[in-house]
Amino acid sequence: MNEIIKRIDSAKHIVVIAHINPNGDSLGSASAMYTYLLTLHKKVSFFCVTKIINPKFSFLPWMQKIRNSFPTSADLAIALDCVSMSELGTDIKCDIINIDYHPSNSKYAQFNLVDTDSISTSQTLCNLFLENHIFINKKMATSLYSGLLDSSNGFMSDTMNSTVFSISNMLIESGAEYKLCNKYIIKYRSLASLRLKALMFGKMGLFNDARISLFLVTNEDMQKTGAIREDCESALAESLYLPTVEIAILLLEEKDLSIKGFLHSDSDMDVLKIASLYGGGGDKNRAYFSINNTLVLQDVSQEILKLINIEIRK
Repeated sequence: MNEIIKRIDSAKHIVVIAHINPNGDSLGSASAMYTYLLTLHKKVSFFCVTKIINPKFSFLPWMQKIRNSFPTSADLAIALDCVSMSELGTDIKCDIINIDYHPSNSKYAQFNLVDTDSISTSQTLCNLFLENHIFINKKMATSLYSGLLDSSNGFMSDTMNSTVFSISNMLIESGAEYKLCNKYIIKYRSLASLRLKALMFGKMGLFNDARISLFLVTNEDMQKTGAIREDCESALAESLYLPTVEIAILLLEEKDLSIKGFLHSDSDMDVLKIASLYGGGGDKNRAYFSINNTLVLQDVSQEILKLINIEIRK
């Protein structure tokens, strides 16, 4: 039996963790794991430190069970799509299982399952279930399908392959509510997100013969539109649909004047190399970082553009 499955079997109270500001992959894989643990009749909690989660994921099973305080009685935590300890959002005293798909700073975990051949944590988890002959029920299938759908940008990313399509088909045959997933993850829009999108594209900069798109979003912009961070990332991803754009940059000013950076690539360029210079994470096509000093957005943008232009010329 797989070592991770053995540890799950021996645990008494397990906490499933979605990372800070969770995306569909983290929430979907966490929801699938939560469902599986319930089938084992385990005492299980669902933890995410973020208090306001993007409502487009509200259809996922067990979202109402999420709590942002970590239970002290837990003897095992399972982190889904958490690159580092900081993404857990809290100090954890019990053993940790890390399930992920991209190389990460997994020293925080006692048990690691990282499959770099997968395109998402949901795929890694699905493979774990299949390899251990674990039955995937309707809730698990819906959760895993949503993770694949969100992480692959609606199955349109360059990371897509025949294996992912095969897994998606298997999940649909297992009862995944794929129409519901498509409705919320692909089509959901709030009025605030539309206001922000108009503002972002109105101020968008294009560089290097329009191969690079740049968005600078201030805290005032966020307050004025009522949007959330995920709304920014949605507009960022959409800019890659422009005919010439290969790399998209978003720099978001937080309330404390720190800056969150997001880099998306639709080319061979590895944007994780840039994000790593700032202690960030992610993967080759979608990376992120934080700058916790009081540099202004314009200064950071010039620095990032310079680094990207160096990489392009290599």
